[in-house]
This record gives sequence, C-alpha cells and structure tokens, in this order.
Amino acid sequence: MSDTYRIIGSDLSPYSVKVRSYFRYKEIPHEWLQRGRHQEEFKKYARLPLVPLVVTPDLEAMQDSTPIIEAMEKRVPEPALDPQNEAMRFLSALIEEYSDEWGNKHMFHYRWAYEPDQISTAQRIARSMAPEDAPSEQVEQIAAQIRERMVPRRSFVGSSDETKDQIESSLARLLQILEKHLENRTYVLGERPSLADLGLWCQLYECSTDPTVGAILNDFSRTLVWIEAMKYPQNRGDFESWDDLSLTLERLLSDEIAGIFLPWSMANAHALEAGEESFTVELEGRPFTQGTQKYHARSLAAIRAKYAAIQDRSALDPILERTGCLDALAASAA
Repeated sequence: MSDTYRIIGSDLSPYSVKVRSYFRYKEIPHEWLQRGRHQEEFKKYARLPLVPLVVTPDLEAMQDSTPIIEAMEKRVPEPALDPQNEAMRFLSALIEEYSDEWGNKHMFHYRWAYEPDQISTAQRIARSMAPEDAPSEQVEQIAAQIRERMVPRRSFVGSSDETKDQIESSLARLLQILEKHLENRTYVLGERPSLADLGLWCQLYECSTDPTVGAILNDFSRTLVWIEAMKYPQNRGDFESWDDLSLTLERLLSDEIAGIFLPWSMANAHALEAGEESFTVELEGRPFTQGTQKYHARSLAAIRAKYAAIQDRSALDPILERTGCLDALAASAA
C-alpha cells in the first residue's frame, strides 16, 4: 500500500492551501489534486461539499482543515507544530480560530467586492475546472457563471456596503500588527511555524494573489517575505517565550481578537440560541449585520472547550484578561 496521502483542494481555497502547507512542513508524502478535475474521487469520499478533502493511504477521508491538522499531528507528531507550553499552545489555537472565522472575511470581501478581483478570481477558478485544452470561450463562460454565483454570497460572511469599512479597517490593522511583529522573527511564534502561522497565512496568501490586496501588500515587505516562506515552511529554530512575543502580539489579541472577533462570534452564537436568522453587533461603535452561521457557533464552542481543558491556567489567564479575551473564552469553563 502506498504511504501517499491525496489532498483534493483548490489553489483558490485558503483552507486547502493551509493543509497543503502543513503537509509540506511535516514532509508527509502527498499528491495535490484540483477538485475541479477530480470530481468523481471527491464525490466518492466527501461527506461535505467542502475542500480540502484528504484521503489517507488506507482510504480514510478527512475534511475541515483544523480537524485534519489535529488528526495528522497524532499520526506525525514531529516536528511539533506548536509549543509544549500550554498557554502558548492555546494562544496559537486562538489566533488560528480568529483567522479561520474572521480573517476569512478579509479575503472573501476583497475577492468579491471589487470588479478586478471578481474577474481575476472567477477566471482562475474557471481554468482549474475546465479541461486543460478547453477553448478560451468556454473558460470565459464558466468564469461568468462563477462570478454571477459568488458575488451575492458576500452576504454570507457579512460583506456589504454597510460593513465594508469595518472589514477593510480590520485587515489594515492586522497587516500593521504583523509587519511590526515580523521585524525580528521568521514566523509568528518565533523561528518555527505554528498553527497560528497556518491560520493567518492561508487567508493572507489568498489575498496576495488577488489584485486589490496584492497591491496593498506591496507596502508590507516583511509580511510578504513571511507569506513566501509559509509556502514551504521550515524549522529554523525555537519558539519564543510570551515575554518576547507580547510587545507586538498583544495588540493582535486586544484590538482584533477581543475587540472584533470575539464580540462578533458571541453575538452569532446568541442569535442562533434565540432562533434568529440574522444578527447585528456593535463593533468599534458601528453596527455590523449578517446572517447567523451554525458552524461559527460550533467553532466558538470548540475554542472554549480547548480553554476549559487546560488544568493550570495561571500563566494563560493574565494574558487573556489583560487583552480583554478572558470573559468570552471562560464563559463555559468550569
């Protein structure tokens, strides 16, 4: 039996390239297959219509990027993806959670709100779906259909003319934080990649391939170097301590995660509990409205469960309290 894993995904899917980058870091033998050209295999194994799909050498199917990585960490524990320190390991998971659930708004908004990005993305998706020898007219027809379908889906992530400034100012702030943070280090937690890197990178990598944010990123040279490094991440040294990281990383926790992400995530969960189809939450003094999302509520429950599972939180809680994250995460902890 082959020891090669098969990753069925898309170059335009942040969660697909996230898993591919992880496999590259771990040096796990794998094949990268575009879903658009491997639909039959995808349908055979997929339980959900989502990429990435990983098919193991023993033909087990795995979906959803974070559970895939967690499962693979048990199979291939070295090199370890995250620090042994429990507090740092949780912060890494929290940053990934923010990136998966809120950072995706940055990517999706810019990709489908601006015409040059709509055209570029739709054409690239169409080329990945069409036969390699397809005439340009066929590719353009597929691209037009994709664009027509995807632009209205901005609303699913809360992207609208009313929320445009909030999403775009959030990305601008994230880029400023990262650019400063990466001044003297290769990766987010030091000299080796972590779950935090994978989460942040996969959304920003996709942004870097699109016209609008690609141009914005030209002003963030260190972030661009990191984006390039994360395509094939390598272990270059050790993780740093929180004391070394906190000077710049605390702002990510306070301004973005506590200031934006957790209030939005809790509002979504409360709206679902109340049976509401949409919700409005005040972010930075302005209303942010979108439809409720069941997956996001499960995701919040999962990160809270990770927090509750930490037996000794004496090092973690002061960080979370100082940055404003504690109350939201400790809501269901014993």
